[in-house]
Amino acid sequence: MTGVEPLLQVRGLVKAYHDRTVLAGVDLDVAEHEVVVLIGASGSGKSTLLRCIDLLEEIDDGQIILGGRDISDPRVDAEQARQAIGMVFQSFNLFPHMTALSNVALAPRVVHGRSRTEAEQRSRDLLERVGMASHADSYPDKLSGGQQQRVAIARALAYEPKLLLLDEITSALDPELVGEVLTLVGELAGSGATIVMATHEMAFARDVADTVCFLSDGQIVESGSAAYVLDSPRQERTQRFLQRFTSGR
Repeated sequence: MTGVEPLLQVRGLVKAYHDRTVLAGVDLDVAEHEVVVLIGASGSGKSTLLRCIDLLEEIDDGQIILGGRDISDPRVDAEQARQAIGMVFQSFNLFPHMTALSNVALAPRVVHGRSRTEAEQRSRDLLERVGMASHADSYPDKLSGGQQQRVAIARALAYEPKLLLLDEITSALDPELVGEVLTLVGELAGSGATIVMATHEMAFARDVADTVCFLSDGQIVESGSAAYVLDSPRQERTQRFLQRFTSGR
């Protein structure tokens, strides 16, 4: 990747709520087609970092550069910049009064200005991709958690994003549903999607991550390949965190 500018560059990102600093000068580079996995304890800043990248949180200092453009510049239209980003949350956030198809078709119609027919065809293709074609006419309350999350991923893909952000997308799921969602994310990673995701699923991180970043106290304490960070971390804080997942094995 030498000489190729990263798709996403985060520089000196600071975010505080009142007197509590949540992100304390975070730097992060994400290359196109790279999968970056954020790990760390609850409250370490993972979700806040993703929300800042998606411009859902106003940053206090630093820069967020996407595709060579400083999208954190106050003069930038956040709604327009966000069209290049797809984000999937812990909670599914589907519109309860709309079918799976209508939830997914909203972005092609509103964001990309496609006709109803074009939008619905695009959405059916995406639902097929995430294994939900047979549930296109179902409402969210008729779907399992895993099914709702797959629809939410299809909805994020409908934006045709350059960057996909996934925030603990399996944390609200029953254990037996986690695998189906992670399998889908693995397929997206394998197809070349650029992904930044926060997760506690260490085995999954080991399988799909090009880079693993360990966050603690609002900073990236350690980053590198999955083998390096998960198997041979040098920082004591990383070692202590990972011991939670290895003890008892």
